[in-house]
Amino acid sequence: AEGYKIFGWRREKGGYTYREWLPNAKQVFLIGDFNHWYNATPLTCEGHGRWSVHLPDKEDGSPALPHKSQIKIRIETSSGQWIERVPAWTKLAWQDHNTNLFNGVFWEPPAEERYKFKHPRPARPENLKIYEAHVGMSSTEPRVASYAEFARDVLPRIKRLGYNAVQLMAIAEHAYYGSFGYHVTS
Repeated sequence: AEGYKIFGWRREKGGYTYREWLPNAKQVFLIGDFNHWYNATPLTCEGHGRWSVHLPDKEDGSPALPHKSQIKIRIETSSGQWIERVPAWTKLAWQDHNTNLFNGVFWEPPAEERYKFKHPRPARPENLKIYEAHVGMSSTEPRVASYAEFARDVLPRIKRLGYNAVQLMAIAEHAYYGSFGYHVTS
């Protein structure tokens, strides 16, 4: 449950370290547009299936990988087969519309591009009262509702009823709306 503290991109030692758990790997490379998709950035086996690479910052203090760099990991399996994967701990993936394949994205925006909260954090409630909601099924009409309609029509009712948390179901695309999103297709 705390893998995010170890794996993926971690800011440390004057740069970024990328770590992945690949217990069946013989060799691993970080590839992407930053190195022209070549096997030029090897990961080192740390033992117990953990592989990592440290990319020190440039002399000007900026990350070695530019923000929004597209990346994958190229793996030689124990059977000698080479495969490419989107990093399991990537923060974002973009689809290449020419190939329909996905690439991971190094997402570390500079300070001036980061979201700044407009309102203070609400006070912590004494008790949690959760309203489970399905945005698409929240319409009183026989059609799929939008997020804007949900915000306009349903959120005021949730607040009026005294709920202090909302659990949104079926945010991902799914084949059958009646399943409430338990059968995800994307």
